[in-house]
Amino acid sequence: MIVEERIYRMKPGKAPEYIKGYAQEGLAIQRPILGNLVGYYATEIGELNLVVHMWAYEDMADRAARRARLSADPRWQAYLPKVSSFVEHQQNRILNPAPFFEPMLRAMLAANPA
Repeated sequence: MIVEERIYRMKPGKAPEYIKGYAQEGLAIQRPILGNLVGYYATEIGELNLVVHMWAYEDMADRAARRARLSADPRWQAYLPKVSSFVEHQQNRILNPAPFFEPMLRAMLAANPA
């Protein structure tokens, strides 16, 4: 299992608007395709104007297949221009669990096959 962490730095004051738009439209498009939302957060202390979300995948092949399906979805293609102007910078990371850690998300992955 891997987790993709996506960090978006928003233009000042735009994080609430971005999150509102995502809640109203983006999540309904992404969730059935990507399947395993680990968390969705906005910063309160430290570097401000950040929106962080994390998605779990079985492996890099699962991630690639799900991201390709999302990119090809006409609803997603129509949604992106509505929120892309809020984003100043994007950073993605792939997180691997430590050898001693047994993620509870394995059950989630099994329940949400591609």
